[in-house]
Amino acid sequence: MSERFDLDAAQVRRAFARAARGYERHAALQREIGARLREQLAFVPAPPARVLDLGAGTGLGSAALARRYPAARVVALDLAVPMLRAARRHAGLLGHAFARVAGDALRLPFADGAFDLLHSNLCIQWVSDPLPLFVELLRVLRPGGSMLLSSFGPDTLRELRAAWATADGEHPHVSRFLDMHDLGDAALAAGLRDPVLGSERMTLTYPDVDALLCELKGLGATNADAARARGLTGRARIARMRAAYPRQPDGRIASTWEVVYLHGHAPREGEPRRTPGGQEATFSLDALRRSRPR
Repeated sequence: MSERFDLDAAQVRRAFARAARGYERHAALQREIGARLREQLAFVPAPPARVLDLGAGTGLGSAALARRYPAARVVALDLAVPMLRAARRHAGLLGHAFARVAGDALRLPFADGAFDLLHSNLCIQWVSDPLPLFVELLRVLRPGGSMLLSSFGPDTLRELRAAWATADGEHPHVSRFLDMHDLGDAALAAGLRDPVLGSERMTLTYPDVDALLCELKGLGATNADAARARGLTGRARIARMRAAYPRQPDGRIASTWEVVYLHGHAPREGEPRRTPGGQEATFSLDALRRSRPR
């Protein structure tokens, strides 16, 4: 099991709120991962009527889902209201509109079984404990509904993390992310059926460390570790971190991004579902009547 850590949800919200206006200028990797994630929609058995895009950001994924499923009602949910304001220009496209809702992934403002498909591109890594997250996600999926997620794994930004550890071993300077196996275990414990997980590593290069830090800030992907140092980081430590970061022969730097993909489905009618009160199984009244001996 991965090392236990906590994230500061208020810091996550603030960072993404600040990044909303310029987010899409920095989000080339996020767009590519989103496109790869949506290739797995081929495994969704039937076109959904109701779709939730969790952690929708500026709505690029929501718009893509609305284009793919023009008859569906697509809802974009995000923790940061400025992100949803930025999504307005995508939500207003004729024929590909979607609703925008502010909310927390751990307390979704929707009824049980409200959606046929739950899509989330690079959102769930900002939650420390995946079990209550998956319990809540499954709550809003109808029986048999599909879940399709991507997340960052623990090898993400490993070069930056190592450079900061050399410069300052006392406090974390880079957010930590959950291992694929921890996500899978939590999904199974919550009741997700037939989960399929996979991962891949992507390497991006930058002119220098400052270019990487600028991109992270532009994405809102700054350090949200609850154990981070508060206050300004001294220039001497920043200089040590820059010096410790490995450079390629051409002088550029490389950054690793580990991407985790997960898809599965909610328990179908009659299959047990985990809830805060224990295991529950859902049956329609007609199904019970058919199964009762006469």
